[in-house]
Amino acid sequence: MPMFASQQWFEAFRDRINASDHYRETAADWEGDIAFRIVAEPDRNVPEDLWGYLDLWHGACRDARVIAPADADAAAFTLTAPYSRWKDVVHGDLDPIKGMMQGKLRVRGDLPKIVRYVNAANELVRLTGLVETQFPDEA
Repeated sequence: MPMFASQQWFEAFRDRINASDHYRETAADWEGDIAFRIVAEPDRNVPEDLWGYLDLWHGACRDARVIAPADADAAAFTLTAPYSRWKDVVHGDLDPIKGMMQGKLRVRGDLPKIVRYVNAANELVRLTGLVETQFPDEA
């Protein structure tokens, strides 16, 4: 089972995205890549920030991988939250759009664009829950 935010986890997430007809339909016009920053929480066995990347284009995920912090600057969007908040998103306990509006998830990029694609965003979150995931604080 892949560790959350590892290369294997992002690859499994990519495969789930590309297998989803619902995502393909709801994100048919989406153009933009997303960097994810999972802020360290040493007390939860996440000693340093973790970074990931999705290249999302017209309902498909062309690339998914772990990245270096400097690589996030080139992404159209960057979503940032502490590890425990991301865990809430994966478990379905935090709606990401509401989290962004409430400041629980910080977004760099065109927030109104993300809001226009709320169904696609919700499908991405649903798909994270389908990825078999081992969390660092549960290992």
